[in-house]
Amino acid sequence: MTSIPPERIAQIEARREELQAAMAQPDLDPQDFVKLAKDYAEIEPVAAAASELSRLRGELASLEQMAGESDPELRAMAEEELAEVREKLPEAERALALKLLPRDAADERAAMLEIRAGTGGDEAALFAGDLLRMYQRYAEEKGWKVELISANASEVGGYKEAIASVTGSGVFARLKFESGVHRVQRVPATESGGRIHTSAATVAVLPEAEDVDVQIDEAKDLRIDVFRASGPGGQSVNTTDSAVRITHIPSGLVVIQQDEKSQHKNKAKALKVLRTRLYELERERLASERAGARKSMVGSGDRSERIRTYNFPQGRVTDHRINLTLHRLPEILEGPGLEEVVSALIAEDEAERLATLDA
Repeated sequence: MTSIPPERIAQIEARREELQAAMAQPDLDPQDFVKLAKDYAEIEPVAAAASELSRLRGELASLEQMAGESDPELRAMAEEELAEVREKLPEAERALALKLLPRDAADERAAMLEIRAGTGGDEAALFAGDLLRMYQRYAEEKGWKVELISANASEVGGYKEAIASVTGSGVFARLKFESGVHRVQRVPATESGGRIHTSAATVAVLPEAEDVDVQIDEAKDLRIDVFRASGPGGQSVNTTDSAVRITHIPSGLVVIQQDEKSQHKNKAKALKVLRTRLYELERERLASERAGARKSMVGSGDRSERIRTYNFPQGRVTDHRINLTLHRLPEILEGPGLEEVVSALIAEDEAERLATLDA
């Protein structure tokens, strides 16, 4: 790994001090304070890592000087401490390098989670339901909030399609590598012969858009149709024109929302989904323009790529992108066990990006 020069560390520490001084100014405009506080919150963990690396380097230089002294006791003590400092230095270098990596601007955002049953009929819908519960329980463990935006339930249980909003700290950063095809191998409840079937569901994780991200002229860009909702939902759902279909004319994107009894609520939810999908289209366009850089297999976000297999007979989960196999399928599907998979994917992505910097 390329060593981070002392000048870069000094710049980081100076920036932290500059922000601290600016925030301490009397009669500071509240809006300016909010902006400064946001900048400080971003620089503080980087500066802390820089200060720790600077401290260890200074300690190393002092101990190396002590190790050259004529006093044998002083030399022995210095050499013992030198071994500890030399062991800590590479990790401190790596910690700061990771914090200096370009960040995905969407990492701290909430996420829109879309799960759709794929090949496998009823069994695929049941598996889609299993995946939704897994993410709901994982979110619960992380202290996040999950709101089901829309759901198209299957007659036998599970979902043909489900869309949920996940809000909390760093949601997209931890869930973004879940996009892709998830495959399940198990004996369906309806299989009398005990044969193992393979089914699939597609997961898409999109960073939620904010109003400022996507400019929509409702009068020019949207066609909004209302109609009578179908399916379960009660008498009032089915006897009023509460369902909403929004077509974004420039892109051709269509969003249908009918889960709420209120047309107003359905429209608000549909617009939220539409904004998120339009924001993702723009992110994909910008990413393709930067496609000259090496594409990470972990972070490709290709939703047609088979990324993970859940094998029930063997009790294992395999993530094919990083060749990770864990024989803890029940714990992973329960939610908490997913953290080990997520952390491994993030670590692999970080390693690939560090390698790109050193290349």
